[in-house]
Parts: sequence; structure tokens; C-alpha cells
Amino acid sequence: MTQAPAAGGRPATTLAGPSESLADFFRNHPERRYIMFGGKGGLGKTTFSAATGYWLARQGKRVLVFSVDPQASLSDIFQADIFGKGPVKVMDNLWAQEIDADRHIREYQDEVRAKILDMYGLDKVPEEIEDYIAAASAEPAMEESAIFDSVVDILSEGEYDYYIYDLVPLGHALYYLSMAKVYDEWIGKITHLREEMREYEEVAARMRREKEVAEDQILGELQYIRQRINAASRILTDRERTAFFFVLIPEQMILLDTARAAGMFARFDVPIAGYIVNRVLPDSLQDQDIPTYLRNRMEMQRGQLAQIDRDFGDSVLARVPELERDVTGLEMIERVAALMYGNGA
Repeated sequence: MTQAPAAGGRPATTLAGPSESLADFFRNHPERRYIMFGGKGGLGKTTFSAATGYWLARQGKRVLVFSVDPQASLSDIFQADIFGKGPVKVMDNLWAQEIDADRHIREYQDEVRAKILDMYGLDKVPEEIEDYIAAASAEPAMEESAIFDSVVDILSEGEYDYYIYDLVPLGHALYYLSMAKVYDEWIGKITHLREEMREYEEVAARMRREKEVAEDQILGELQYIRQRINAASRILTDRERTAFFFVLIPEQMILLDTARAAGMFARFDVPIAGYIVNRVLPDSLQDQDIPTYLRNRMEMQRGQLAQIDRDFGDSVLARVPELERDVTGLEMIERVAALMYGNGA
């Protein structure tokens, strides 16, 4: 394992071995089925997710690339109608999925209504409860919860050889990754209180010589939610099956943000696999008649690339050059895959 700088100068352990390429990493770690690409918005996470899915699919692996970002562009990059349609096959062995958070919120609302009707034997949900459900659904946390729940569903199915998770930008990604611990602590407290209440109810029932208290549906529901959250948390932080790749570009602010984020991710026990540098201007431009601003930018990049080598060293698994146009369609995705992994399998 190698070390990369984290926030405050502390090293964050990475999974990559010395001088290991991105292709080597996947060959040497076939057990790592849950792949995440993260970084600040607009750096190429979706492109690299799609290219990695393409590369693995061409080797006969069944792959699902999925996104939870409302601004995601899997539909654009694959040039397919994907949003909200579940897994959509885009080529042999490769499926893509964009999650429709609004639909999941509606489904969650319906589930809550059904449980209220069943639990309390009602024919109709009271109006004040409907108002509460509507108000709760308007909260930003509801969308995040719906997305998190859908991620649990996807990762728990186990239908694919690889799951490639195109994360939202870093700030939101940290929220999703920390949500499992926050939820687990909250539900743990609520469950403990509920269990105490149940003990009092059982003692009171025995004193009145009544039959045992009926099964506690609320407690059962809390325990079910907790099991799902813990299952997702284990997957996202599983050092045996998960690999997280940071995407960065050779710009000073991005390098600072990435080092800071690496430290925070390490504190959440996310297995950092390495770093991918994007939008590197090719050295061949130096010998051409190029505008002054571009020559100055190349000079700036040389300094930032030298800093990347100093700070991240062997943890950098691939450097991808700046391309002349946006990456859309399988032909361009194949080109990026070759740049990331080489032309061979």
C-alpha cells in the first residue's frame, strides 16, 4: 500500500501497489466489485465510470454503472434514454442506471400510508397525517434518504460482477457516506427507547394477567431499516470488496480540495484505491505553433503535475490527456477506456 497526503498533512492509505497501473489494479484485485469514482463536479467522474464499465464489459464481466446525481449525465454519455428506467442495457455485459429520486419519494409515501393503514386498522389515512407526509417529503433530506435507500436496493441485489457508482460531487458524497453512521446511531437510540417501552408494556400486561403484548411492528420496522443501512455501510466501506478512485485535474485548488477530501474519506473508512489525473495537456503541443495562453497553461500544468507526483506518487494510477471534444457515444467511451487501461484486455 502507498500513502497519499490527507487533510492536515496526515497520510491516507491507498490500496494500490508500487508503480501499479489502473489495469493492474483490477487484475490484481478481482474481488473489488464495488467501484466508486469521486471528486469535485465537472472533472470527469461520469466519463471514467462509463469507460471503466466499458473496459470490464469487453472482458466478459457483467457491469452496472449507476448514478445518484440529479445532474448526472449517463444518458448523455451513453446517448441512451436511461433516467428513471431502471438498469438499461447499453451494450453486451454493460447496463446503466440513473435514479429518479422523485419517484422513490412517491413510492416511499405510498409505503408509509400502507403501513399506517395496516398498523392502526384504518380505512383512510387521516388528513393531518397526509399533511405531515407531504411536508416531510418536501424536505431536502427526504430526497437524500430516497436516493440512499435506492442505493441499498441496487447494491444488495448482487446481480452483477461489478457495480460502478458514479458519485455526486465531494461534499454530497461525504454526506452519503456518513449517512449510514448517522442513521445507525439515531435508529439505535430510538430502538433502545422502544425496547424499554416494550418491557414496561409486558410487565404491565403480566400484572393485569393479560395475554402477552402483541408483536411490536414499529420496533420490527426500525430493526429492518437498521439492517439495510448496516448492509449498505458494510459495502461502501468494505476494504475487501470496495475501491474508491479520486478524479482530479492539474490545478492548485483541485489538488488542495482532493487532499482535504482524502483525509475526510479516510476517517469514514472508505477504501481509497488511488487517483486518476484528467485533462493533461499533451507534451506534443510544445513543438507546435500554439497560442501564448495555451503555452502558459502547459507551463502551469507542469508545475501541478510535479506536485501531484510529489504528493500522490504511486497512488496515481492513470493520466488521461485533454481531448478535443466531449465524450459521448460508445466510440468515444472506448477511446477513453484505451487511454485509462491500455488497448489490451
